[in-house]
Amino acid sequence: MTITERAALLATAAALAFSAGTSAVADTSDKRIALSNNYAGNSWRQAMLRSWEKVTGQAVADGAVAAADAFTTAENQVTEQAAQIQNLILQGYDAIVLNAASPEGLNGAVKEACDAGVTVVSFDGIVTEPCAWRIAVDFQQMGKDEVLYLADRLDGGNLLEIRGLAGVFVDDEISAGIQEGVDETGKFEIVGSVHGNWAQDVAQKAVAGILPSLPDVAAVVTQGGDGYGAAQAFKAAGRDIPIIVMGNRHDELTWWKEQKDASGYETMSVSIAPGVSTLAFWVAQQILDGAEVPKDMTVPFLRIDQDNLEENLANTEEGGVANVEYTLEDAKAVIAEASGS
Repeated sequence: MTITERAALLATAAALAFSAGTSAVADTSDKRIALSNNYAGNSWRQAMLRSWEKVTGQAVADGAVAAADAFTTAENQVTEQAAQIQNLILQGYDAIVLNAASPEGLNGAVKEACDAGVTVVSFDGIVTEPCAWRIAVDFQQMGKDEVLYLADRLDGGNLLEIRGLAGVFVDDEISAGIQEGVDETGKFEIVGSVHGNWAQDVAQKAVAGILPSLPDVAAVVTQGGDGYGAAQAFKAAGRDIPIIVMGNRHDELTWWKEQKDASGYETMSVSIAPGVSTLAFWVAQQILDGAEVPKDMTVPFLRIDQDNLEENLANTEEGGVANVEYTLEDAKAVIAEASGS
């Protein structure tokens, strides 16, 4: 989300003033909200958890809610997260904000929560159970946009695809968008695909392993947390650095700026803002507060281009990810937009 888009959301919230259906009608100071997170093994997930702690910690201090505790499973496994959700139900949480290991695999546990009167708001890794709310990014469009960008830059060529965490909804959607872009433009061929798990070290090892078998690569399409690792693998192999789409991580943006300053290297960077967890928190709070909230909401992905690289890098903490953290007013604006108000 750009600064302009954020301002527009706030303006919308102020203009609508949330009368009638979306006004708060109950006090949530005694409500307890839990975050159920399926994975924390990369910089995006760590930034997501830090944003949650920062924003919800203040919300608890301000008396907006009684608690906002975060729980992360040790492995990205449906059975483990389903058990975690069941434990949160037993612990009496009023709402569960959920980054899910599977869109369908957790539906049973989510239905149990709903039947127990627990509000469930999924984000990033969303669930399909009808009783839950969903805050989604159009990940498929995000993947397609990478290829459309490359089509504007190149006459054609071979692509290396670095995927995310196998079996996760986000990975499947971005990859489907990349393939859609390849099919639509008719310019490119995907000559190799590896899983980088959205982590630089994993991506570097995976790319290094496949590079010897690949022909010349014009560009690398990615999912975030893998661009810098890919660059290091190409460098170590003594191969020309192709256009590598980045994923908004500080190390990726830093490397990009170094190459830009040295040789005019051009690329783009795109990812969902880790702070979407804080939007999900405020949406859950609003539901508990009696607001009428649509089951499905969307937020824009955060894209960085050549002309705003320096600005975004300056605002990204070392070791972190370019980010937007949401306020209650932001959440109300997203709700209003989804409601068509």
